[in-house]
Amino acid sequence: MDGGAGAGAGRRNVSSSSGSRRRVLPAENGHGHDAPPPSRRSSVSLSRGHSTSLTGERTVKRLRLSKALTIPDHTTVHEACRRMASRRVDAVLLTDSNALLCGILTDKDITTRVIARELKMEETPVSKVMTRNPVFVLADTLAVEALQKMVQGKFRHLPVVENGEVIAILDIAKCLYDAIARMERAAEKGKAIAAAVEGVLTILLRRFENGCLGHRCLLLSLRIQSR
Repeated sequence: MDGGAGAGAGRRNVSSSSGSRRRVLPAENGHGHDAPPPSRRSSVSLSRGHSTSLTGERTVKRLRLSKALTIPDHTTVHEACRRMASRRVDAVLLTDSNALLCGILTDKDITTRVIARELKMEETPVSKVMTRNPVFVLADTLAVEALQKMVQGKFRHLPVVENGEVIAILDIAKCLYDAIARMERAAEKGKAIAAAVEGVLTILLRRFENGCLGHRCLLLSLRIQSR
């Protein structure tokens, strides 16, 4: 739910960490000179290694994460749009005076909450139109769970948290791409298995060509069912 009057409630954190706010890493932010001082942890690597869950499923940190653009919540909508256009992103994270994540603003929010209401972009701070307390996802969360969370909440973006800090932002398109890729790999694997079964049955049929009629009937039946 990136826009609309009820978007804020739709994006509120309903996870086990509800009510907590996360510090945003300053390495990839859009802060000006009036921004809060950076934390000691100036950067965190966006791990794209072979991180999987105990069940072998792909986790969020293995997706192609986008480095989050962050700006103070007192920034004007006009300046937020300028920075979003410069970075070619469609969402920006907002931080309070303590550099803690306090909101998110997307292109849809700007369309429905600013342009549609004819607000003056040069005078309106993003804090007045942002979605407060956005839902976030942990870096070790399964990718499919992140996708389910976005589908159920009807929003397209999720801040990604690792070690208590926001390290990136996840777009629903990345989750969909991963899901489709997994389905394609499963389909190809299924075709390979079917081909292998067909080959084995063909060999066995040839071997029992002059053998027991019952064996041949059974093999033919299995061959038909495997197709």
